[in-house]
Amino acid sequence: MPEILVRDLDRKLVERLKERAEQNGRSLQAEVKTILERNVQTPTVEEFRKLALKVQRKLARGRHSDSAALIREDRAR
Repeated sequence: MPEILVRDLDRKLVERLKERAEQNGRSLQAEVKTILERNVQTPTVEEFRKLALKVQRKLARGRHSDSAALIREDRAR
């Protein structure tokens, strides 16, 4: 499996990572790996914009009810 070496990390950063690892019951290596995996899985701004545009286009094709009218109906019950 590939490995990465990160040099010149700030001492305070490493301490915070160690604290976080301990709080989560993981080794420092497992904590850093988890942080990296979660971060990479989070969509970038550009990916999110493309997804939002896709949803907008899909919604634009259909007819939608007036939400204010639905809320009024619901409150009247």
